[in-house]
Amino acid sequence: MAFNFDESIDRRHSDSFKWQKYYEQNVIPLWVADTDFRSPPCIIEALQARIAHGVFGYGFPPPELTELFIARMDERYQWKVKPEWLVFLPGLVSGINVTVRALTGPEEGIIIPSPIYPPFRAAARSAGRPQSFAPMVLGHGRWQVDLTAVEPGLTGTEKLLMLCNPHNPGGTVYRRDELRQHLAFAQRHDLLVCSDEIHCDLLLEPGVAHIPFASLDSDAEQRSVTLMSPSKTFNIAGLGASLAVIPNPRLRMRFIAQRSGIVPSVDVLAFVAATAAWRDGQAWLDEQLSYLRANRDWLTARINTLPGLHMVSPEGTYLAWIDATGLAVENPQRFFEQAGVGLSSGADFGDPRFIRLNFGCPRALLEEGVKRMTKAINAV
Repeated sequence: MAFNFDESIDRRHSDSFKWQKYYEQNVIPLWVADTDFRSPPCIIEALQARIAHGVFGYGFPPPELTELFIARMDERYQWKVKPEWLVFLPGLVSGINVTVRALTGPEEGIIIPSPIYPPFRAAARSAGRPQSFAPMVLGHGRWQVDLTAVEPGLTGTEKLLMLCNPHNPGGTVYRRDELRQHLAFAQRHDLLVCSDEIHCDLLLEPGVAHIPFASLDSDAEQRSVTLMSPSKTFNIAGLGASLAVIPNPRLRMRFIAQRSGIVPSVDVLAFVAATAAWRDGQAWLDEQLSYLRANRDWLTARINTLPGLHMVSPEGTYLAWIDATGLAVENPQRFFEQAGVGLSSGADFGDPRFIRLNFGCPRALLEEGVKRMTKAINAV
């Protein structure tokens, strides 16, 4: 391999949110979704060159970045994106919150799959919007959202349908027919759609392809806000480079008006990193995907030998959604934390029976984490 994903980088005494949670504790952090891999050399070199310039005033999106993104959407998904559709953001979570506040009124509800990435729930709560939850159900080895289960309880005041593709947690990569079911549901209930596609490059299952919801047809395009970023793909989440793709000019103006004066512009270094990532980062990404795929396969096999745990192999992301229902403990996250492994609690996503494990790390660290988990289970 040209890039060393086995490299152990000491983040314990850095500014890492992930590692500082367990500062000076003997706990391996396998929780929040950033990886422990060094970012691609092309990004580091581009940042070093920009820093050497020495002036860091207000910036604007580089034309090259816009061109790279548009070309990427066309080449990968045959999605013809126009420059005016793009709204650059300093993070995807802010995009979720702005979308909720811009596209719904105080009494208009939001339909959210459950379990799901916690900021979806938090955005609805902080805006005071009613929430309805569509359950994720396990079928044929994949987690799929059951929209029919939420339908009987709808009141007609719902306005926004949330979509997370690939889904976090669970790793489902939605097929075209599944996305068309989402579109039909949105049409039937006159809903707008917010599609979080931040993990779209992190596909692990051979033969599975990402399909942007908005690329389905013109109707999907005009009723959607698509959120994308290079941050998870290239481990630059701390820099904050994201964007919203909003083809409908009326929705776009509402979005821009809502973020005005509240959500800041993107940092100039984030623009540099994103440009370098999408221009020169593919070789690094290809090798990272091979490494993550091997980690996933090893972890899935290992977890499914442990009493009380079950894991479905994720099609995308570097996040394992582990069912701990069979484990005779009250709080699975706390149980493993006390054993020296820091995982995300399923309760934050909507199901306390589960834990989420981040396998975006060197294999040796992952193996040590699972070794500790195994020891704790065997001691019960």
